[in-house]
Amino acid sequence: MSLPRVVGIAGNLKRPSRTRALVEAVGTALAHRREVDFVVFDLLDAGPGLGAAYARGDLTPAAARVVEAIETADALIVGTPVYKGSYTGLFKHLFDLVDPGALTNKPVVLTATGGGPRHALVVEHQLRPLFGFFTALTVPTAVYASDPDFHGAVLVEGQTLERVVVAARQLGQLLGAPEDVAPVTNGCGHRTLALALGRSA
Repeated sequence: MSLPRVVGIAGNLKRPSRTRALVEAVGTALAHRREVDFVVFDLLDAGPGLGAAYARGDLTPAAARVVEAIETADALIVGTPVYKGSYTGLFKHLFDLVDPGALTNKPVVLTATGGGPRHALVVEHQLRPLFGFFTALTVPTAVYASDPDFHGAVLVEGQTLERVVVAARQLGQLLGAPEDVAPVTNGCGHRTLALALGRSA
Protein backbone atom coordinates (compact mmCIF):
# COMPACT_ATOMS: atom_id res chain seq x y z
CA MET A 1 0.00 0.00 0.00
CA SER A 2 1.36 3.42 -0.93
CA LEU A 3 2.23 5.98 1.71
CA PRO A 4 0.01 9.04 2.20
CA ARG A 5 1.32 11.86 0.04
CA VAL A 6 1.65 15.06 2.05
CA VAL A 7 2.43 18.20 0.06
CA GLY A 8 3.87 21.31 1.64
CA ILE A 9 3.27 24.67 -0.02
CA ALA A 10 5.43 27.60 1.07
CA GLY A 11 4.27 30.90 -0.38
CA ASN A 12 7.69 32.51 -0.38
CA LEU A 13 9.71 33.95 -3.23
CA LYS A 14 13.19 33.04 -2.04
CA ARG A 15 15.25 30.13 -0.74
CA PRO A 16 16.02 29.50 2.03
CA SER A 17 13.04 31.01 3.80
CA ARG A 18 11.54 30.89 7.25
CA THR A 19 8.16 30.04 5.78
CA ARG A 20 9.56 26.94 4.12
CA ALA A 21 11.40 26.06 7.35
CA LEU A 22 8.10 26.23 9.26
CA VAL A 23 6.28 24.05 6.71
CA GLU A 24 9.15 21.55 6.82
CA ALA A 25 9.09 21.54 10.63
CA VAL A 26 5.45 20.42 10.61
CA GLY A 27 6.22 17.78 7.99
CA THR A 28 9.18 16.49 10.00
CA ALA A 29 7.07 16.28 13.15
CA LEU A 30 4.43 14.36 11.19
CA ALA A 31 7.07 11.97 9.83
CA HIS A 32 8.00 11.09 13.43
CA ARG A 33 4.45 9.85 13.92
CA ARG A 34 4.04 7.79 10.75
CA GLU A 35 5.63 7.15 7.38
CA VAL A 36 4.55 9.63 4.72
CA ASP A 37 5.65 10.71 1.28
CA PHE A 38 6.39 14.36 2.08
CA VAL A 39 7.41 16.92 -0.52
CA VAL A 40 7.58 20.72 -0.29
CA PHE A 41 7.07 23.23 -3.09
CA ASP A 42 7.51 26.95 -2.89
CA LEU A 43 6.50 29.58 -5.41
CA LEU A 44 9.92 29.44 -7.06
CA ASP A 45 9.12 25.86 -8.09
CA ALA A 46 6.15 27.13 -10.08
CA GLY A 47 8.36 29.68 -11.84
CA PRO A 48 7.27 32.87 -13.59
CA GLY A 49 4.58 30.89 -15.42
CA LEU A 50 2.39 31.09 -12.31
CA GLY A 51 2.09 34.86 -12.24
CA ALA A 52 1.67 35.04 -16.01
CA ALA A 53 -1.29 32.61 -16.04
CA TYR A 54 -4.73 34.20 -16.30
CA ALA A 55 -6.39 30.77 -16.32
CA ARG A 56 -5.52 27.11 -15.67
CA GLY A 57 -4.78 26.50 -19.33
CA ASP A 58 -2.14 29.24 -19.33
CA LEU A 59 0.09 27.48 -16.80
CA THR A 60 3.56 26.39 -17.80
CA PRO A 61 4.45 22.73 -17.11
CA ALA A 62 6.36 23.70 -13.95
CA ALA A 63 3.44 25.70 -12.54
CA ALA A 64 0.92 23.04 -13.56
CA ARG A 65 2.91 20.40 -11.64
CA VAL A 66 2.55 22.39 -8.43
CA VAL A 67 -1.20 22.84 -8.90
CA GLU A 68 -1.60 19.13 -9.70
CA ALA A 69 0.45 18.20 -6.62
CA ILE A 70 -1.95 20.22 -4.46
CA GLU A 71 -5.00 18.60 -6.01
CA THR A 72 -3.73 15.02 -5.77
CA ALA A 73 -2.20 15.19 -2.29
CA ASP A 74 -3.69 13.24 0.59
CA ALA A 75 -2.97 16.18 2.91
CA LEU A 76 -1.46 19.66 2.74
CA ILE A 77 0.78 21.75 4.97
CA VAL A 78 0.51 25.31 3.72
CA GLY A 79 2.44 28.39 4.76
CA THR A 80 2.74 31.98 3.68
CA PRO A 81 4.74 34.99 4.74
CA VAL A 82 2.52 37.86 5.81
CA TYR A 83 2.56 40.87 3.49
CA LYS A 84 0.45 43.92 4.39
CA GLY A 85 -1.65 41.92 6.83
CA SER A 86 -2.51 38.99 4.55
CA TYR A 87 -1.13 36.10 2.52
CA THR A 88 0.95 36.89 -0.54
CA GLY A 89 -0.75 37.63 -3.84
CA LEU A 90 0.95 34.77 -5.66
CA PHE A 91 -0.01 32.34 -2.89
CA LYS A 92 -3.65 33.32 -3.39
CA HIS A 93 -3.25 33.20 -7.19
CA LEU A 94 -1.91 29.65 -6.91
CA PHE A 95 -5.01 28.52 -5.04
CA ASP A 96 -7.26 30.50 -7.39
CA LEU A 97 -6.15 28.02 -10.06
CA VAL A 98 -6.92 24.92 -7.96
CA ASP A 99 -10.12 23.05 -8.84
CA PRO A 100 -12.73 24.12 -6.24
CA GLY A 101 -13.68 20.51 -5.50
CA ALA A 102 -10.15 19.14 -5.26
CA LEU A 103 -9.64 19.98 -1.58
CA THR A 104 -12.98 18.77 -0.24
CA ASN A 105 -12.38 16.91 3.03
CA LYS A 106 -8.60 17.11 2.52
CA PRO A 107 -6.66 17.56 5.80
CA VAL A 108 -4.72 20.84 5.88
CA VAL A 109 -2.34 22.41 8.41
CA LEU A 110 -2.23 26.21 8.26
CA THR A 111 1.00 28.11 8.97
CA ALA A 112 2.32 31.63 8.45
CA THR A 113 5.39 33.71 9.24
CA GLY A 114 5.76 37.41 9.90
CA GLY A 115 7.98 40.04 11.40
CA GLY A 116 6.21 40.22 14.74
CA PRO A 117 3.21 39.09 16.81
CA ARG A 118 0.72 41.59 15.36
CA HIS A 119 0.26 39.40 12.27
CA ALA A 120 -0.52 36.23 14.22
CA LEU A 121 -4.26 36.26 13.47
CA VAL A 122 -3.65 35.97 9.73
CA VAL A 123 -3.91 32.19 10.06
CA GLU A 124 -7.42 32.52 11.51
CA HIS A 125 -8.74 35.58 9.68
CA GLN A 126 -7.25 34.94 6.24
CA LEU A 127 -6.07 31.36 5.75
CA ARG A 128 -8.85 29.47 7.53
CA PRO A 129 -11.66 31.17 5.56
CA LEU A 130 -9.79 30.51 2.31
CA PHE A 131 -9.63 26.78 2.97
CA GLY A 132 -13.14 26.84 4.38
CA PHE A 133 -14.26 27.89 0.92
CA PHE A 134 -12.63 24.71 -0.41
CA THR A 135 -14.38 22.70 2.37
CA ALA A 136 -10.99 21.35 3.40
CA LEU A 137 -10.46 19.80 6.84
CA THR A 138 -8.18 22.38 8.46
CA VAL A 139 -6.75 21.01 11.71
CA PRO A 140 -7.69 23.03 14.83
CA THR A 141 -4.14 24.14 15.61
CA ALA A 142 -2.58 26.67 13.25
CA VAL A 143 1.04 27.78 13.62
CA TYR A 144 2.31 31.34 13.34
CA ALA A 145 6.01 32.10 13.77
CA SER A 146 7.66 35.52 13.86
CA ASP A 147 11.26 36.54 13.34
CA PRO A 148 12.34 36.04 17.00
CA ASP A 149 11.19 32.40 16.80
CA PHE A 150 14.00 31.56 14.38
CA HIS A 151 17.77 31.34 14.51
CA GLY A 152 18.62 31.98 10.89
CA ALA A 153 16.19 29.74 9.02
CA VAL A 154 15.83 27.26 11.90
CA LEU A 155 12.77 27.32 14.14
CA VAL A 156 13.94 27.34 17.77
CA GLU A 157 11.25 28.94 19.97
CA GLY A 158 9.81 26.38 22.38
CA GLN A 159 6.14 27.36 22.41
CA THR A 160 6.04 27.59 18.62
CA LEU A 161 7.68 24.18 18.38
CA GLU A 162 5.00 22.82 20.71
CA ARG A 163 2.31 24.14 18.36
CA VAL A 164 4.13 22.48 15.46
CA VAL A 165 3.97 19.17 17.33
CA VAL A 166 0.29 19.56 18.17
CA ALA A 167 -0.62 20.47 14.58
CA ALA A 168 1.37 17.49 13.28
CA ARG A 169 -0.36 15.19 15.77
CA GLN A 170 -3.78 16.41 14.64
CA LEU A 171 -2.84 15.91 11.00
CA GLY A 172 -1.49 12.47 11.81
CA GLN A 173 -4.73 11.51 13.50
CA LEU A 174 -6.64 12.43 10.36
CA LEU A 175 -4.23 10.26 8.39
CA GLY A 176 -4.48 7.39 10.87
CA ALA A 177 -1.11 7.83 12.60
CA PRO A 178 -0.32 5.83 15.76
CA GLU A 179 0.60 7.68 18.96
CA ASP A 180 4.30 7.68 19.78
CA VAL A 181 6.99 9.66 21.57
CA ALA A 182 9.65 10.03 18.88
CA PRO A 183 12.02 12.96 19.41
CA VAL A 184 11.86 16.04 17.21
CA THR A 185 14.98 18.07 16.49
CA ASN A 186 15.33 21.65 15.37
CA GLY A 187 17.45 20.86 12.31
CA CYS A 188 20.75 21.40 14.17
CA GLY A 189 20.89 17.88 15.54
CA HIS A 190 19.72 18.88 19.03
CA ARG A 191 16.71 17.25 20.64
CA THR A 192 14.35 20.13 21.37
CA LEU A 193 10.97 18.50 21.86
CA ALA A 194 9.25 15.12 22.07
CA LEU A 195 5.99 14.27 20.45
CA ALA A 196 4.81 13.21 23.88
CA LEU A 197 4.30 16.92 24.53
CA GLY A 198 1.64 16.91 21.88
CA ARG A 199 -0.48 14.53 23.93
CA SER A 200 -0.83 16.89 26.85
CA ALA A 201 -1.00 20.15 24.87
